Amino acid sequence: MKKIPRDFLALALDNVSNPAQLTELVNATAASIGVYKIGLEQFTRFGPPILEVVRAAKRKIFLDLKFHDIPNTVAKAVESACALGVDYLTIHTQGGNAMMHAAKIAAETAKKNTGTAPKIIGVTLLTSIDDIALHRELGVAKTAGEYVCHLALQAVEAKLDGIVCSAADLNVVKPLLPISFDIITPGIRPAGVSANDQKRIATPRQAIQNGATLLVLGRAITEAQNPGKAAEEIVREISN
Repeated sequence: MKKIPRDFLALALDNVSNPAQLTELVNATAASIGVYKIGLEQFTRFGPPILEVVRAAKRKIFLDLKFHDIPNTVAKAVESACALGVDYLTIHTQGGNAMMHAAKIAAETAKKNTGTAPKIIGVTLLTSIDDIALHRELGVAKTAGEYVCHLALQAVEAKLDGIVCSAADLNVVKPLLPISFDIITPGIRPAGVSANDQKRIATPRQAIQNGATLLVLGRAITEAQNPGKAAEEIVREISN
């Protein structure tokens, strides 16, 4: 099935203090958004029932919990997440191949048993980390781009369904990946919108042209005076 513009857009439901506001935000933007991302903030605040807000809007659920632990613990966590009926689930590629493989096996087992399971997506390098932070704070000698490529190849080896990487890394990462691989890109900012705390960013049009299959947007929509209109403008941008 051919993707329509909203299928390229995931809205991060962060910085919302109560379920009523979150429901209002989803309802205001659902015409332009195909996927909603529930991250650590909202899942910790509201728990699994918050997923029903997205499910009621008949949109896909991206559960972004970035699991990173020993293989057995991550496998059990993935098994639990599969029972929630989500469409995408993140783990950290820096957890290593054994951990990634355990996560994928858990999802495959769930699919055999229930008929459905989320795509397991490997987070490479957070968009808040640049070369300086990578070298000085994490002790990694590679450049951010080189390190992302290394982690992306590990994700392929572990048979994950896709990765999360910054738009700045798309050009070098895309040729390394299978055609069917999902490439989810955070740090998306429409032209003229502040970068805030993210350092490796791009516009929606640039990211799709460079191979992203799903764009994660946040404050550009959630902090707009009219979130629905802001989402519509992004759909218009990527449609032209």
